[in-house]
Amino acid sequence: LAGGSGSRLYPMSLATSKQLMPVYDKPMIYYPVSTLMLAGIREILIISTKEHQSDFQRLLGSGDKWGVSFTYQVQPEPKGIAEAFLLGESFIDGEPCALILGDNLFYGGGLGESLRARTSDHEGALIFCQEVQDPERYGVVEIAESGEVISIEEKPSTAKSNLAATGLYFYDSQVVAKAKSLKPSSRGELEISDLNNLYLKDGQLEAEVLQRGAVWLDTGTVDSLNSAAEFVRVIQDRQGFKIGAPEEVAWRMGYITSEQLRQVASSLPTSGYSEYLLSLLSR
Repeated sequence: LAGGSGSRLYPMSLATSKQLMPVYDKPMIYYPVSTLMLAGIREILIISTKEHQSDFQRLLGSGDKWGVSFTYQVQPEPKGIAEAFLLGESFIDGEPCALILGDNLFYGGGLGESLRARTSDHEGALIFCQEVQDPERYGVVEIAESGEVISIEEKPSTAKSNLAATGLYFYDSQVVAKAKSLKPSSRGELEISDLNNLYLKDGQLEAEVLQRGAVWLDTGTVDSLNSAAEFVRVIQDRQGFKIGAPEEVAWRMGYITSEQLRQVASSLPTSGYSEYLLSLLSR
């Protein structure tokens, strides 16, 4: 996703209609896209099912209004997250990249600065982890006291730690070649944990644990979707700013000018969202 210049991003949204659903006051896909934009990534590939590609194109467009560029790719069948690198080979074009899942929400002070520090050229793979109470639902990461990754296991029956791999990954230029060497799992999918284990075997897998105060929400279930919506509502009502608003991120990152923000906000239906964007210009 982040190319050699730090300007390219490859987010994997195995997008279905779920990512078009709202998380409180904006479509779910806005949240991972905003995270990528905060990371300084401006070239983004959206991978979706054939049935929903046109929906995403109508919603997101070319990306010009946010100062970014969207490209679209169909995943014909659900063959695993790691297939994203095969589908996106020409887009990645031999450069480092990043991948984010379309139903993941990240929030926290300093998150953008932390991610931007990772978009420059780097060797190996970087995964982001967070402590959770139900790690067996995710890829479980075991880390030594020295900080080195010991193991990563996909949805184990018995977890070796309470660290779950989030849906955000950074990879070097080897990722496509490594993805091509993967064999389908018993589920018939190319597993992202298997890809990460290839990097681990080569001593090139690094894990960064999100600190307390940083929030990662996987909205893959009805309950987690409702929890995410309530979290966004409470923070926004309490603090008076939006979470996951690409227009605001684009403006604050300098991707669009104040006049462009005004034009984008004015083109939206009159609502609390458009009024909020306009209010940014007078704060």
